[in-house]
Amino acid sequence: MLDVIKVIILGIVEGITEWLPVSSTGHLILVGDVLKPGVSTKFMELFDVVIQLGAILAVVVLYFHKLNPFAPAKTERQKLLTWQMWIKVLIASIPAGIVGVLFNDVLDQLFYKKIPVAIMLILYGALFIFIERKNQGKQPAVTKISGLTVPMLLWIGLFQMLALIPGTSRSGATIVGALLIGISRSVAAEFTFFLAIPAMAGASLVKLLKFGLHFTGKELGLLFLGCLVSFGVSIVAIRFLMKYIKKHDFQVFGYYRIVLGGLVLIAGVIQLIAG
Repeated sequence: MLDVIKVIILGIVEGITEWLPVSSTGHLILVGDVLKPGVSTKFMELFDVVIQLGAILAVVVLYFHKLNPFAPAKTERQKLLTWQMWIKVLIASIPAGIVGVLFNDVLDQLFYKKIPVAIMLILYGALFIFIERKNQGKQPAVTKISGLTVPMLLWIGLFQMLALIPGTSRSGATIVGALLIGISRSVAAEFTFFLAIPAMAGASLVKLLKFGLHFTGKELGLLFLGCLVSFGVSIVAIRFLMKYIKKHDFQVFGYYRIVLGGLVLIAGVIQLIAG
């Protein structure tokens, strides 16, 4: 029963932090150290990635019509625009896809530690505050996904690639990259959601292949429960973010990241002293 409660809490953390630009890794480091279920470390490494499938499903459900190029209610032009949007998602996914396949394990070994994660949390928090203040009073150059050009897509893809460093936050990095080149907050957030589908599905597939399908009944149950909770909470988190940014900017998330980074840094220093 205790493991079930822990997995529910981890699912809630994932569902909230995967979409808000605050770094799910940073939160899972703090929460996961305290609430690690009674399973192997290898399984928990898989769990932390595959639980994202629930979050992906939330995007698919919420944006199913927009994502579906075969929707009967769409005109031929709308279907064409949907296909073009998917092509843009794939183009923007190229940098992270290449680097992720080649170096993801190396990056995790180098940077999946409290102090590097804390530094990335604070750095991108400061970037959010700086960019939002710099953009105050300016009109965004791009207010629709259809307005994204190939150079813009590759730029956003570069920032998604940088998010392979733990603590950066995939959504945080891509939103920062988009805001830097004049893309509106709503387009930046929405396109980030769509980018997550191939990125997170691919990462989950790689982890599953490495782990194999030799789950115990308990592990399978915990994995399913984590995905289910992550799905439900992600629905709420995505709706909240899209409603929030209609009237507010991302500065609050910047300040939050700096505070969280400070907490992770303190935890890292304590760990070094104790070790």
